[in-house]
Order: sequence, then structure tokens, then C-alpha cells
Amino acid sequence: MPKVTVDGQEIEVPQGATVLQACELAGKEIPRFCYHERLSIAGNCRMCLVEVKPGPPKPQASCALPAADGQEIRTDSEMVKKAREGVMEFLLINHPLDCPICDQGGECDLQDQAMAYGRGATRYHENKRAVTEKYMGPLIKTIMTRCIHCTRCVRFSEEIAGVDEIGALYRGENMQITTYLEKAAKHELSANVIDLCPVGALTSRPYAYEARPWELKKTLGIDVMDAVGANIRIDSRGREVLRIQPRINDDVNEEWIADKSRYAVDGLTRRRLDKVWIRKAGKLEQASWDEAFGAIAAARAGKDIAVVYGDLVDCETMFAAKALLKACGSTLIEGRQTGLVYDTSNLAAVNFNTTLAQIENADAVLVIGSQIRHEAPLLNVRLRKAVKGGAKIFHVGPEYETTYAATFLGNDLSVLNALGSDVVDAMKGAERPAIIVGGAALGRGALGKALALATEFNVVKDGWNGFNALHFSPSRMGGLLLGLAQKGGMADLAAAKPRVLLSLGADEMDYEPFGDALKVYIGHHGDKGAHAADIILPAAAFTEKAGTYVNIEGRVQRSEKAVFAPGDAREDWTILRALADALGVSVGFDNFEQLRAAMFADTPALAHEGLVDLRVSLPAGGGDASGVIGNYPIADPYLTNPILRASPTMQRCSSELWHGETVAEAAE
Repeated sequence: MPKVTVDGQEIEVPQGATVLQACELAGKEIPRFCYHERLSIAGNCRMCLVEVKPGPPKPQASCALPAADGQEIRTDSEMVKKAREGVMEFLLINHPLDCPICDQGGECDLQDQAMAYGRGATRYHENKRAVTEKYMGPLIKTIMTRCIHCTRCVRFSEEIAGVDEIGALYRGENMQITTYLEKAAKHELSANVIDLCPVGALTSRPYAYEARPWELKKTLGIDVMDAVGANIRIDSRGREVLRIQPRINDDVNEEWIADKSRYAVDGLTRRRLDKVWIRKAGKLEQASWDEAFGAIAAARAGKDIAVVYGDLVDCETMFAAKALLKACGSTLIEGRQTGLVYDTSNLAAVNFNTTLAQIENADAVLVIGSQIRHEAPLLNVRLRKAVKGGAKIFHVGPEYETTYAATFLGNDLSVLNALGSDVVDAMKGAERPAIIVGGAALGRGALGKALALATEFNVVKDGWNGFNALHFSPSRMGGLLLGLAQKGGMADLAAAKPRVLLSLGADEMDYEPFGDALKVYIGHHGDKGAHAADIILPAAAFTEKAGTYVNIEGRVQRSEKAVFAPGDAREDWTILRALADALGVSVGFDNFEQLRAAMFADTPALAHEGLVDLRVSLPAGGGDASGVIGNYPIADPYLTNPILRASPTMQRCSSELWHGETVAEAAE
């Protein structure tokens, strides 16, 4: 490894490291605007100048200069100080002095570095240039006069998101960053450019002029808009969540989140359930908790009680429901609302075993029945990396724009019974082959054939497990770990004809088979489940309670409580605990700590954060696959749950970006 000297300190650096990385290993802070660890090197802002010997007697851009053995690097010489002051002066030549009204104020790289490395006064008195605002869609607000041409947004769109939607026009002082033809940025990760922008050129349109960063309380949370379990930071003021930002976790989401994860926040305050309601003579009327619990107790009358849990439910709520059912002598609980049926006796067969981080190393991937770009956008980013590394990807299902080179084999599952030689040769010849089975295939009974192919292609070997199931429900793996599934799925619940049906935020299910049951909806939004309910008990959303979530790879993660639920709404487990008293049964816990302790005793895998150890061999599988995948389970990626459907921002994204409708502005 090369040895370099940084400000008199000799250190060893990895082969291929840059001078900037060498300086950071030595504990030196190097200012930068264009350089980003996850993007290609551009070397165009020149803020990272350092003095390097041997070399020309002038400052050099450290981000683009390889570290070589014997280099002497100075980051604090007079030459470097003067050069950085000059670069900062040029960057500020055309930058407007609108920090007081800029949404980036308080968390702006340009502000911070101008204070630390800039001159105390300007020598420039000519007129500043101005650039017209560009339209980038309903999520990104642009004030391009502030742009310093770092090109981070351009590189992110091309390299990470895989869409050529943002680029540069013209040259020199006329250069402008824009979307081509000034159309909206339509990809599902577009708003990450807001985090990447080091100035206030790209900011959040829905969040514009809402708050300053120092006003906000920051809470660590887990995203529940898909099953990847991205790590997020929930920023709130008072009782309202104002924005959601990504947190860095290289094993899960790196530092990206999907647009719907970021902009679901305005749905948290709309269409909320904050009172108890009981349906009388076909009409919902406001009632008290005691009245509602009394009606449930009277309706049960010793008959069966069943539970259906929704996509956004945390493990604590599911365990509380399991404990209530056990005390009532029932085992009727299910979470696969849309009718999916597959064997859950071996969790390795329904887990994303390769893990999100390791799927990047796959060299051949067979995807069966999954529209990955909308079911798990952050997994799609990982697959792009695999393709860049030379991986071949084959899809069975309707064609869609994947953002990477892929071969579609048709939408008839019978193709799996006689795969072409190109697929077989690629999978058998791969050192790290992988299979991904999505919801469209699980729903058509293709899991057995996929498991048989896993054996044929040897996807499980020492140090590598390439068999993966891809769920799009955030609660799915947690529910399966807790053992909350029926062999026949929702059909078993309907066949049991329960007297009382507890719906824990289940808004995607068909309530018609439960017409004779008393339907009790415990949830936070007035969505499909609330419309079908006979009794509505208002509950807390994911930002309003602490909870445990398990993502598609079986990773246990904890989310903290950011704000309080509105009105009379209560945390879900407290409602179930009070309901136990009304039904005259004991569930074994009286507070949240006791609930968690009981859950950990019941399912020890949930006691520790991190990947659950599923060291069991895959079942053999078998049988032929049949059926045609007409469409994927997600019809509209912007409206997949009640929070998103309540969000005006997501409704606009759906109409404008997904359905192509023209959204008129107020002046029109």
C-alpha cells in the first residue's frame, strides 16, 4: 500500500485511493462541492485544492489525483489557503444573496464553506447573471441562479437512478442544469438530488418555506412505504411531521430513499381517524370507547374472533393481536390481505436470503414475477450495480423499463419449465447466481418451481445463498416470524365465519366474504377498511409509536416515536390491551416494556436488531409452473397504502407522473 505524508503525518492508504481520501484518513477536512463518495469523480468545483510534492508548483484537485507512494501533501499551506479563497470567490460571483429566504439555509455546504474557507469581502461589483427556473415536476423546486454546476444531480440521475433526465445545456457562463425539454423528473428516486445539492438550487417543493432545520425535532425511524425498511430521520415540529430524510445505512438503503417514502408526510395529517365511530342503521355515529368495547364484547358471545393485519403494522401490534386471540382461544390471524397463498413453514423459502448489500455481487439473476423498480426501488439500485459489474439479468413477466440491461423471457410462467439455453448457461456458469421471486409469481403458485430451479442452478453454496422472495408489504416478514399465517390464507379466515373480525389497518382486502361478522377497524386513516367497518377505533400511524419492523431480508430494526397521535387516537397495542379487558381475558402485559419482553420470549429472533439467522436448508420444491402474469400487484406505485392515498403530493405525482395528466397551476 502506498505511503504518503499529510501535513507531516505519514500514513498508509489503500491502493487506488485518491489524495482527498488520503487526507481524510489522516483526519484532515477537505472542502468539496462536486465530489461525493457514491458518485463518479467530476473534478469541476476545484474547492478541494491541496499542494502535492513531487508535482507542479501549483494547487491540485485532490479528488481526481491518485495517491502515490512518497507524496508529500499539504492541506494548510499559504498557497492552498489563497487558492481556496479564490475558488470560493469565483463560486460566489453569480450566487444570489438570498440565504434569508433559501430553504437550504442552516444546512448549506456553500454557507459553511464560505465561512470556513472564503475571503472576508468580495472584489466583484459587476451584475450577476440570472437563470430561469426549470420545471422538474411536483417534488423538486428549482432556483437555478443558485446553481454552482457541481453536476451531482446529473451524475446521480445517470449513475444511480439509471435515467438520463437531468443534464447540462450550453457552455461557459451560459451553462444551465435542466431536465431535457424541461419535463418533470419521473423516476422514483428523483428527490434524492435535493439531498445531494450542496446549495439551494434544488429544494423540496412541498416543504418550501415550512421550517428551518434548527426548529425541528429529529427522530430515528424506519420507512414503511415498501418492504426494504430504509432507515429514515423523522423531522417534526410540535405535533406535526414536516419532513422525512434518509439516514445512512450501507446494508439497507445506503443514503437514498424513494420519493414516496420522503413525501408521504402530508398524508399523515389528512383523512385521519381521531374519534370512535359505531355504525347504527347503516350510518356511522360518534361514540365512546366503552360503548365500542361493549358492542364488540356483546357481538363475540363466545364465538370465534379473527384478525387481519395490514401492510404498515409493527411487530408489537401483531404480537398483541396474537396474544389476544390466544387468550380468546382462536388462531385465526392472517396478513396476506390480497389472497396470496404460499407455504410459510420454511422461512428461508420466503426470505431475501442474499441480502440487499450482497445482491450487488450476483453475476446472473433470474427475476420471476416482480416489477422491482416499483416494488423495491432501492433494490433496483443494487441490481444496477450488479449489471455494471457484468451480471446478466433475466425477467419473467410483463416488460417494463428496468433502468439496466435485462432480457425479458415473456409473461407466461410455463417458460420456467423449459428455459432457453442462454438462461441455463448463464445461471449454471455463474459463480454467484440468484433467483428473485416476486408477488406476481407467489400469487400464482410458482414458488415450488423456483425452489426446484434453485437446486438445478446450485444457487445455495458455501458463503452464498442466492434464493430470494421479494415482498412489498413492510409487515410481511415480521408477521411470518411471529407465525401469523394460515395455510390457506384469507380463504381459511372466511371459511371459519368468525363472529368478530378485527382489521388492523387492513385496507387492501376484500371485506365481502366477512359480511356476517362484526367488522372492527383499528387504524389511522379513513380508507377502504374504515368504509367497510361497523366499528372504527382510531389508532396511531408509524410516526406516532415506537415499533419493531422486519424487512425483506429478515433484518430486525426499531423505530422511535416522533409525535403524538391526533384526537382520541391511541397506539394500537393499547387498544388491543383495553379490548382484552372488555372481553374478560388476560394477555399477560400491561405496558409497552412488558409487551416487548413477552414478544421477545415468544419470538427470540426479534430481541436483537440485525439479520435474523435462518440457517435452514431450502425445501426441495418441484412441479411445473403455469399461468400468465397479466400485470404486477402494484397498479400505481404512488398510491399503495392509506397514508399515500391521503397525501395531496402523492395524488399529484400519481396523476402527473404515472397517468400523464396535465396539472393546471392556480393562475391557469
